[in-house]
Amino acid sequence: MTEGRQFWQTWVDLLSRWGLSNAAAVILETAGPLNIVGAQVVYLAQPLFTPGLGRGASDALARVLEDAAERQAFIHLLRETAHLEPGA
Repeated sequence: MTEGRQFWQTWVDLLSRWGLSNAAAVILETAGPLNIVGAQVVYLAQPLFTPGLGRGASDALARVLEDAAERQAFIHLLRETAHLEPGA
């Protein structure tokens, strides 16, 4: 289950820098079944993502979207940093 988590801190840092950690957590929490659809879109679009993200990062993103335990762990990490954002 932990495969791909090496990308998480980079994503969290980027979202935090943009002030979007809490918004990303809310979207992941409320999207419900749309997370699965999002994962499938990532898998289908991998040829487009791979040059910029790399195959491992796009696989990790899809895994976060499709696996409830991974999603909850990522949301927890987002929430930990959300309180550090300006205006939080």
